[in-house]
Amino acid sequence: MEHNNHRLTATILSMSLLTVMAGAAIAPALDIIREHFSDASPMLVQLIVSIPALLIIITNLFFLPISRRLGSRTIAIGGLLLYVVAGAGCYCVNNIIAILGLRALLGVSVGLVMPLSTGLLSYYYPPQEQARLMGLSAAMNQMGGVVATLLAGLLAEVQWNYAFLVYLLGLIAVVLVVLFLPNERLGSANKRGTPFKPRQLLKFHPSVVGMLLVMLIFFVYPTNFAVVTSQTTSLSVTMVTLMMCALDAVAFVVGLVFGQMMHVARRAMKYFAPLGFLGGYAVLAHDSSLLALMAGSCLIGLANGVGVPYLNTIASIKGGRTSATTVMPLLSMALYLGQFLSPIIVGPLSGALYGAGDATAPYKVAMVLSLVYLLQTYLTRHFQSLPPKD
Repeated sequence: MEHNNHRLTATILSMSLLTVMAGAAIAPALDIIREHFSDASPMLVQLIVSIPALLIIITNLFFLPISRRLGSRTIAIGGLLLYVVAGAGCYCVNNIIAILGLRALLGVSVGLVMPLSTGLLSYYYPPQEQARLMGLSAAMNQMGGVVATLLAGLLAEVQWNYAFLVYLLGLIAVVLVVLFLPNERLGSANKRGTPFKPRQLLKFHPSVVGMLLVMLIFFVYPTNFAVVTSQTTSLSVTMVTLMMCALDAVAFVVGLVFGQMMHVARRAMKYFAPLGFLGGYAVLAHDSSLLALMAGSCLIGLANGVGVPYLNTIASIKGGRTSATTVMPLLSMALYLGQFLSPIIVGPLSGALYGAGDATAPYKVAMVLSLVYLLQTYLTRHFQSLPPKD
């Protein structure tokens, strides 16, 4: 079914604006929040960024049965309203456990919205448009990151809890969904089986494992950059926020031109993300000057801007119209599992490998993970047939 409806496209892309905000939007405020909750464990503070991921994963497990019983508009409205209430609700509480509870509910909301934000593109649009649309989806995701990261950082300088008001941006998507999104039951296209059979994982494992690695590596940045930079430089919160926005801005531009990049450099695209991550973290690990921090941030933005739409594109072409209820929940689970596990894995590894006194140790662990991702890409993609040209 082909839809040349720009309002429908804009509505689907509006959901992509919000998904990155589940965790990364609060990252610039993390150091201020850590100071406010100085008696709490540093791991609890980091979980403010990563706890939504765990609930996103759990929610994705049930996405297929939900999509069989409810239409896509109903799911989207419910998810987006919960997104606004749980996200902005943290403004009203002053207890870290209560905040983590609301962040968990935020994860449930994104678990409902995330498969729709990419899966609806493969449901309504033909395969030859997938690279362009997945690039646009990633670009909108990063635009949301730029806006939310900038606003959260500026609001946090007023008071720590003001940063959570950025989630009120979800009301824009609510209006568009109510007006323009059809209420089709996507699960009816996948009447038999579940998206989580071993054969599905075998079929899509290069993209699923790749997405897990992308997020393990990328999330080292939002969970550590503000804290590490405060320890190694005298930069203000505003300057740190601007640099984190630069990362999202680079990823946004890459998303806009991703379709053309796939057309011009299809064979090389698979290596852009692992090499970009490796170079970016190498710069951050070995130089704390302003120029190096900007260069490292931009390289990581390039890697993330290529990695996510590349994996979504390859998987959506392979999954076809049932992607919204088969491979996209798998990719969503892998994406947010990586976000959740990143601080849990990287923190202990940093201390074990480089010692507690090395502030840049998380970046060095990210370099090791980038090498693992590069090897995984070569072993699973090098001999694969390429996706069709646009």
